[in-house]
Amino acid sequence: MPYVIGIDFGTESGRAVLVDVRTGEEVATAVHPYRHGVIDKVLPGTDIRLPPDFALQHPGDYIDVLREAVPRVVRESRVSPDDIIGVGTDFTSCTMMPTDDAGTPLCLKPEWRDNPYAWVKLWKHHAAQPEANRINEVARKRGEPWLRRYGGKISSEWLFPKIWETLNHAPEVYEAAARFIEAADWIVWQLTGNERRNVCSAGYKGMWSKRDGYPSEDFFAALDPRLRHVVDEKLSRDIYPLTTRAGGLRPDMAAMMGLRPGIAVSVGVIDAHVCVPASTVVEPGRMVIIMGTSNCHMLLGETEQFVEGVAGVVEDGIIPGYFGYEAGQAAVGDIFGWFVKHGVPPAYHDEARQRNISVHKVLEEWAARQKPGEHGLLALDWWNGNRSVLMDADLTGLIVGATLQTRAEDIYRALLEATAFGTRMIIEAFERHGIEVREIIASGGLPDRNPLLMQIYADVTGREIRVAASKQAGALGAAMHAAVAAGKEAGGYENLVEAARHMAHLEERAYRPNPEHTRVYDQLFAEYVLLHDYFGRGANEVMKRLKRLRAEALGHV
Repeated sequence: MPYVIGIDFGTESGRAVLVDVRTGEEVATAVHPYRHGVIDKVLPGTDIRLPPDFALQHPGDYIDVLREAVPRVVRESRVSPDDIIGVGTDFTSCTMMPTDDAGTPLCLKPEWRDNPYAWVKLWKHHAAQPEANRINEVARKRGEPWLRRYGGKISSEWLFPKIWETLNHAPEVYEAAARFIEAADWIVWQLTGNERRNVCSAGYKGMWSKRDGYPSEDFFAALDPRLRHVVDEKLSRDIYPLTTRAGGLRPDMAAMMGLRPGIAVSVGVIDAHVCVPASTVVEPGRMVIIMGTSNCHMLLGETEQFVEGVAGVVEDGIIPGYFGYEAGQAAVGDIFGWFVKHGVPPAYHDEARQRNISVHKVLEEWAARQKPGEHGLLALDWWNGNRSVLMDADLTGLIVGATLQTRAEDIYRALLEATAFGTRMIIEAFERHGIEVREIIASGGLPDRNPLLMQIYADVTGREIRVAASKQAGALGAAMHAAVAAGKEAGGYENLVEAARHMAHLEERAYRPNPEHTRVYDQLFAEYVLLHDYFGRGANEVMKRLKRLRAEALGHV
């Protein structure tokens, strides 16, 4: 009986799942928290304080996941390593690092350990915003055609802003780096000994396309003459399709993980994108929303359309044979967590302790007793900026309508609704460009934890929402990629469509829109759009002025 292992490298931890290739049953799961977590205050082992908007990681934490989580799932499953035919991985993105020729991260070398720019830059590292702004400005002035694939604006979270930031602030690190590489590709390099850059990361975060490759050398030189040959000097033009066999598992890695050497390792993939086939979606018309600390919205299309504020459209970027569309919200669960941590009175915490439930559950129960519009509030969901459709990390949150009668559950529900309105903005942007959204499939951590949130999303969008059966959709999707990389002769599958047919499933339950609620939310959404455009499209840039004043007060300007 063939099995595969999928490994999902997240923001705070990595998780491994051992999956039955025939049925998709997740036989065993193990989670390993990163020892260093998100490094955003002080560089490990030093007293070096990091600048604002830094978010780094330690690459050793990723290896620890392989060392700890993989043997655990093999041990707990009691599956023989002889029956495991492949390993697949997915990663948060853009998470990137400088390495030497052999793939050793510079931050692991004594001479670079004290330099923050030699470390892994996590996806939510936003210190490269000035570089992103300049890339967008130059691309617009030059009429660069590739910019349309990203909704007209790229993000500070992406590969080239982070590389250029290193060149600007630590040219010595830039010169020392033989490679700048996505962690998704680096971990595959460690597993196989082969550098295999994947189409998903390159397309969505590296400004690469199947038909045109990277932007021209003239464009990079227009940014900075030192960047003219950045692709050939620091990256690679060899980009590999999803589900490709990157190589066989190296003997030393196999020994560490308790697996057979030589089994198939698939090329890397971004964590959100790999959830699409794991949610049964392998055709257009069905949107997958990965709901957690942030939201990622995924769609498939048969043609390439240029959609405002979409984070990317990449040919073969999600399912080979289709154009994959990505949009997103930079904070969702993080907003709810912020409010519970900083805005909820002690009485609610006391009730949660007495009933042995979470404060979130207390607020959800109180908020669920309300009708739409009853609390009199409206919020904008920009606590971590706006990823789609405005693509502006400098926007901030807003709540309108508060009075002396406003209670914690009112604000909590308004924040839930704000994220649903943000999702509807994204859906309507797609539909304005002829990309149909018939149904929504929800995945990630939030769908199981907050039924009220899911009903609000159904009511606000006016669409039925189904939920992916897997609670580890990222790891399951990575395992599906491994099954295809292993191939039919080894007991796997020929393609992702076939793998999804056998390995991916949905829950029976569905959230269906309440027509009366939808009628009220249509009115509230119209007000949301007014606020969205007023504060987000330049009519009033008070949010950015306040951020600047705060930075000046803290001495960061």
